[in-house]
Amino acid sequence: MNTSNETKNNLTINGVVTGNPFGGVSVSRVLLVLITLVVFTILVKLGLWQLSRAEFKQQWQQTLALREQQAALNYPQLLSLMKAKSSAIEEAALLTGYRLSIQATPVKQPLLLLDNQVYQGQVGYLAYQVFEVTTQQPWILVELGFVGAGNDRRELPALAPIQAGQYALTGRVYQKQANPLSDELHPEIHPDKPIRFQNLSMPALAELLHHDIAAVVLQPDNVPQYSLPQPWVPIPLSAQKHQGYALQWFTMAAVFLGLMLWIALRQCRRQ
Repeated sequence: MNTSNETKNNLTINGVVTGNPFGGVSVSRVLLVLITLVVFTILVKLGLWQLSRAEFKQQWQQTLALREQQAALNYPQLLSLMKAKSSAIEEAALLTGYRLSIQATPVKQPLLLLDNQVYQGQVGYLAYQVFEVTTQQPWILVELGFVGAGNDRRELPALAPIQAGQYALTGRVYQKQANPLSDELHPEIHPDKPIRFQNLSMPALAELLHHDIAAVVLQPDNVPQYSLPQPWVPIPLSAQKHQGYALQWFTMAAVFLGLMLWIALRQCRRQ
């Protein structure tokens, strides 16, 4: 039986097209549409996430300003507040920015040097010394300040511990979130030298020193016997930075969408 030209085409009966309605749609067009939708959606979501981070940073900045104006806590109050927030892991639960006032004495332990720190373009360390408030309470880490590193990493800065005695320390406390890639201490211990370590992990430090340590660091307004610079960067990325990143993602989404529409238009013209 000969097949007529009419049977090779879609038949129209009473205005209704029979046959495969997607017969004229190529696989390349479908892939083009899917790729456009997926990539465009991802770029827009990244921009929206940056905007949400910017909003959080603005609120966090207001929280820090409010804490700076509050009266200084004593050590039991800080420990109680720490226990109340210990189950939360989000940034809003950090105790950074609270004021603290204590009477404490240096512990006979080596100084601690947090490695890979940068201050005003110089690479170096943040120096810490362990202090004791009472024998029944956890020790607390006191920041002495930033000290630059020499050209030879085998040579550590020549720092002397704060001399024995009781000191009135008042300042602000801070916490650092755990590094998701590596939160191990990696201590380098040498006799009669400071301990150089890689991450400010209080549980790991407590295990190293065989004593409980509070989960915050005290940055005193005046460090006894020291005048080192004290960096204060409670918010690594500002709200303005996140807004700038959001604008970049939205711009990329718009450029990508325009490019894909131009490609689709060229394909249509060719056919």
